[in-house]
Amino acid sequence: MKNETDMFRYERELMSRGIYYIAGVDEAGRGPLAGPVAAAACIPCLDKPVAGVNDSKKLTPKKREELYEKIRETAVSYKVVMLDNHVIDEINILEATKRAMREALEGLFPIPEYVILDAVKFNDLPYPAMSIIHGDALSHSIAAASIMAKVERDRLMQKYAEQYPEYGFESHKGYGSKHHIEMILKYGPSPIHRMSFLKNILGDKNG
Repeated sequence: MKNETDMFRYERELMSRGIYYIAGVDEAGRGPLAGPVAAAACIPCLDKPVAGVNDSKKLTPKKREELYEKIRETAVSYKVVMLDNHVIDEINILEATKRAMREALEGLFPIPEYVILDAVKFNDLPYPAMSIIHGDALSHSIAAASIMAKVERDRLMQKYAEQYPEYGFESHKGYGSKHHIEMILKYGPSPIHRMSFLKNILGDKNG
């Protein structure tokens, strides 16, 4: 199991070069059948980093909420952007993810000196950047962004659960669980379902 100092390897190297405004970027919600994709950009405070920050998928919902509040209170800057199912259906999930990431970065102030992204690559960002595979488990900055994106998206899906209670969004957050698919087949898609993701489930009748 990685210890917490492993999460700062990239940050330490950049800080040794005099770079301190390091933005981590990550997404939440690329795979679900419903709801938005969320992207977060976060410049965490590296002088006094929040303890316990890790890949959001490795944390309990309660721990994510706790860390979210601490990151939000201490970060130099952060921005979360969500693009809805209509945008995803129009331009595809990868392009929607990249657009959300770009908009999140554009929402930061001060402007980051360096950007670390989880897996996704850009060729035209106006900042020096690197992309790290499984970066949310290797970089504190990316992990902080992953928590911000995950918590805000989950909170929105909880609201959608109240609006569309038949689908059970509160439990699966839009992912393709057995129950979720059964409810889609029973009730048809809701206004927040990604129709481009449902073609194999619904066939041609709704596509």
